[in-house]
Amino acid sequence: MREYYCYKCSTSLQLSSGKAGRTEYCTQCRADLHCCFNCVHFDSAAYNQCRESQAERVVDKDRGNFCDYFSFVEGKRKAVGTEKDSALKKLDDLFK
Repeated sequence: MREYYCYKCSTSLQLSSGKAGRTEYCTQCRADLHCCFNCVHFDSAAYNQCRESQAERVVDKDRGNFCDYFSFVEGKRKAVGTEKDSALKKLDDLFK
């Protein structure tokens, strides 16, 4: 069985088909599940932060949306924003 987790609180989710409706939310932290941060196509380094080239731009990555290309990422994802924070910390450390 595949493992799905909330992007925000890492709570294990029970999704039988790997699909999440636009209005579904995490029972632990109430974060929307059908959002960019839970999608396999989300990539903070990609154009519009999405690797799916035909997907329409979504501004609020943490909010439920109508994207037809949404596919829930399996397993735990690094906390969103940690890559940027660690890069900024390394840059700050250079100038100390």
